[in-house]
This record gives sequence, C-alpha cells and structure tokens, in this order.
Amino acid sequence: MSHTSSVGHRALAGSQMLLVAFGALVLMPLVTGLDPNVALFTAGIGTLIFQLCTGRMVPVFLASSFAFISPILYSNTQFGLSATLGGLVAAGVLYMLLAGLVRLRGTDFIHRLLPPVVIGPVIMVIGLGLAPLAANMAMGKTGDGATELVGYGTALIISGASLLTTIVVAILGRGIFRLLPILFGVAVGYGLSFAFGIVDTTKIAAAPWLAMPNFVTPTFEWAAILFMIPVAIAPVVEHIGDVVVISSVTGKNFVQKPGLHRTLLGDGLATSAAAMVGGPPNTTYSEVTGAVVLTKNFDPRVMTWAAISAILLAFVGKFGAALQAIPVPVMGGILCLLFGTIATVGLNTLVHRQVDLMIPRNLVIVSVTLVFGIGGLVLGGESLAFQGIALAAITAIVLNLVLPGYKAAQSQEQLRSEL
Repeated sequence: MSHTSSVGHRALAGSQMLLVAFGALVLMPLVTGLDPNVALFTAGIGTLIFQLCTGRMVPVFLASSFAFISPILYSNTQFGLSATLGGLVAAGVLYMLLAGLVRLRGTDFIHRLLPPVVIGPVIMVIGLGLAPLAANMAMGKTGDGATELVGYGTALIISGASLLTTIVVAILGRGIFRLLPILFGVAVGYGLSFAFGIVDTTKIAAAPWLAMPNFVTPTFEWAAILFMIPVAIAPVVEHIGDVVVISSVTGKNFVQKPGLHRTLLGDGLATSAAAMVGGPPNTTYSEVTGAVVLTKNFDPRVMTWAAISAILLAFVGKFGAALQAIPVPVMGGILCLLFGTIATVGLNTLVHRQVDLMIPRNLVIVSVTLVFGIGGLVLGGESLAFQGIALAAITAIVLNLVLPGYKAAQSQEQLRSEL
C-alpha cells in the first residue's frame, strides 16, 4: 500500500471514529446551552493534547463528559456561564494534581480513596439526578419543566420514535451500525420533527457556511470553582476504567506505558483547554473504545484524523445551526436511555465488584449518597453551596473514610480484586 493510500485510509477511519462519538459529543452541549461547534473544536484540540501528553500511544478520542451536565446547568443559573467555565478549568487542574500524585505514589491511593462503594452510588447519582431533565424534554418542555416548547402529544410521538430507534439499533444493529444508535435516533426524530413542522429553519438559512465557533472566555470565582471541583471525581474513575479496557483490547498495558499519570494529565489539560474557550469538559469515550474493538484498528494516528475532522467541522456554520435547531423531544427521548444507562453503570460497579449491601457501613454509604445526590439537598449558603453530584461525591468519600470498618473493607476489596 502506498503512503498516500495509507494516509487516506487512516483519514477515512478517523472520520468513522468521529461518527461513532458524534451523537453523544453534541448532545451534551445542546442540553447545557453550550455551542456544539465549540464542542467539536475542543474535542479535536483535546484529543491532540492528549496524544501529545501520551506520546500518541493510546487509541482514544476525547469529547464531552455527561457527568458535568447537571453541575453546568446549576452553575449557569447560580454563577453565570463565564464563572462556570472557570470552575471547569479548575476541575481540569484537579485531574492534573491527581496525575502528579499517581506519578509519585502509584494508583493504589486512588483505589483506597475511591473504592466501588464510593464510585457506584456517585455514578448512579449522575444518571438518576438527570432523569427529570430527560423526562421533561421528552414531553416537549424545557429541562426544568417550566415552559412547554412543543405540544405534549407531538412531543411524545417524536421522543418515543427517537427512543425506540435508539434502542432497536443498539440491540439489533450489526457491525459499525451497532455503535451509532444515538445518530440513528437523532436522524429519525429530526425527520419526524420536520414532518410535524416544528423545526425552525430560519437560523439554519441565515447561518453562513463558514464561521468561527462562538468562543467564550472564563472568569474565576471561588464559589463556582469549589462547587465544580468535586464533580471531577466520577470522570476520573471513568477515565481509569477506559484506559484499563483499551489496554486489554489492544494487548498493551497503557497503565504502565505511557502511564496512568500521563493519560490523566492529558485529560486534565484537555478539559482546562476546552473550558478556556467555552467548550465542555473532555473525557475518554467508551463508544470509541467499542469501535476500536470492532474494527481492530489500534493505530492512534486514526484518532489524530478524527480530531482533525472534528476541528474542521467546527467551522461549518450551517452545521452548528442545524444541530441547535434540533427540537427538545428528539434529545429527550434519547436521553431517557442514556441517563438510565449511566445509572446502570453505577449499579453494575456495585454488583461486579461484589459490594455487600448487607454490611451496615456499605448500606449507609450508598443510601445516604443516593438521597443526598438525588433528593435535592443543598449544603451551604448563597455564596457557596454543594448539591447534586458534587455533594454526593464528597458525602461518599467522607463516609467511607470516617465510618468504622474502613481498613477491613479495604482489605476485602483488595482480596476481591486479586481474585
């Protein structure tokens, strides 16, 4: 094969990887009110930063993290967009600090600080806490349910079709199509929306073909920073899991080389860089890992081309306008599945690692974390308040450290991991 044809093959494979990640990539900014073109740009830049940190050894693609949806929505209402972005920059810095600790002390301290009994309920809070948002959007309302944007009957038809399509493709799809359920769900829902005449095409028509993404610069306020930093805990654990999975898939130990400290550093720099221009936080993508497994394409250069494709697409103005015109029921239907899937991942963490909920300390940690995280409890005042995922993360970590039986639980967890 000639050099030109091999480059062309990698570029085509990279476009395919972007296609796999595309649905979830753009849903996050659309739900939170961020610019999807900026999200595309920062996903590309973030992936290139990650590759620079890891010596382009790991075949992963970085893009929007769902764990930050609820915190971004809350922070936007409390502190404003620019301060929220400042908090996200700080969350990226936490990744970097953890990378430094991993470099100095290894990965054991992370497993001690964040065992399955802590991580499981926190991930469940991410999914279940967002359930009302998905349900409201599926019914044609804004995320908070305050305003009806699409008629109830029409909304249910569209959201139901989007959800059903996503489920059918995810379960019955074959090959690369099985990795594109969100894309198919959006396509069917968007098509129905056009048929019902609820798509506003005026902004699409007015948008230029080529345009700069709507970059936004952050400001730094302590209240927003302290609120956002704990939220980064769950994506850090998700990142570690993704690195372990991609290592097993490729037959290379990326935890050792280039090292978990380098992959965490790449995620942290990518997240902070994204927030510096108004983009959502970056994380590794399980959909792309699935595509790597399916295609057996372990060449990290493919992800370079996926990143370049995302950056180029970010400057197509009409494309971004078309994404922003997607009616809420389309996204609502798909999010009913996605948010439920996130909660199930948390549940599976408890089941897979055999966390015994008949042990009182485990039962207390999981129970209190779920109620604090989902129930709407707020700790603090107007200047600084913790709730949702941030409160759940802090609660689970503190309870795990202070409740009696901590050392025994750690020894049992270590024994199970060895088995």
